[in-house]
Amino acid sequence: MHGGVDFSESIVLDDERLQALSRLNPLAPLHQPHNLSGVRAAQRAFPQALQVACFDTAFHRSHPFVNDTYALPRELYDQGVRRYGFHGLSYEYVVDRLKQIAPLHEQGRVLVMHLGNGASMCAIRDGQSVGSSMGFTALDGLPMGTRCGQLDPGVVLYLLKEKGMTPDQIGDLLYLRSGLKGLSGLSQDMRELEAARTPESMQAIDYFVFRIRRELGSMAAILSGLDAVVFCGGIGENAWRIRERACQGFEWLGLELDELRNRSGETVISSDRSRARVFVIKTNEEMTIARHTARLLASAST
Repeated sequence: MHGGVDFSESIVLDDERLQALSRLNPLAPLHQPHNLSGVRAAQRAFPQALQVACFDTAFHRSHPFVNDTYALPRELYDQGVRRYGFHGLSYEYVVDRLKQIAPLHEQGRVLVMHLGNGASMCAIRDGQSVGSSMGFTALDGLPMGTRCGQLDPGVVLYLLKEKGMTPDQIGDLLYLRSGLKGLSGLSQDMRELEAARTPESMQAIDYFVFRIRRELGSMAAILSGLDAVVFCGGIGENAWRIRERACQGFEWLGLELDELRNRSGETVISSDRSRARVFVIKTNEEMTIARHTARLLASAST
């Protein structure tokens, strides 16, 4: 999940690197400890096998400084308190897929929306990440299934000081009881929320769409315009209503969907008039991991 500052590409694991990755557990508590536990179990079962780590943060190590930092004392940045970004394995796959189906667009200004139980957006220029909605942890940016997304840090101070909550209680709140589930009081599953149509479920969806649209404008500013937009992830690939609402009213930005293409989930869902092409691409993070592992295995055997 998390490669921190030091790991900007896939690596072969050894004991020293495993220890280094264990120190990053607090930055990705829902993923990192379990990923490493699986590696150690595999090492015991297959002691001669090559163990490879592929990082969700690596794709974003090309970020410019302004998208890599917070306005905190510089020594904290030097100690690793910075914006890492996540879903990098998904974004890498999407870029590779665009090279095959739309090579000219892949070389331009691309906004990819990975929308699922975890959700983020990434601004990509010439195949390189230049902006991400996620930051120091996978809590930042868009609201998600059970994660809060963007939050005033003063809320955390308030919960600590005024509500007497412990760090563990706040972590549980922000990671597991917020987002679509917390807002709706019902579920983190977009299909269930759309079917329920309760006032609370509709408000949860409204907020999800609002944050997507707000981030879309921000990413377009980072890129100075858009040549392509890609929807991926469970919601991005399947929820045509979310795609429709996310893009509605962005004609001024050169973005216009074709209603029938969008509802049928075609690969290209933009209208013929749209200056920016809009794609639906089924992401495949496992394929990205497999390619990196095959490459490292080939290198180790030569």
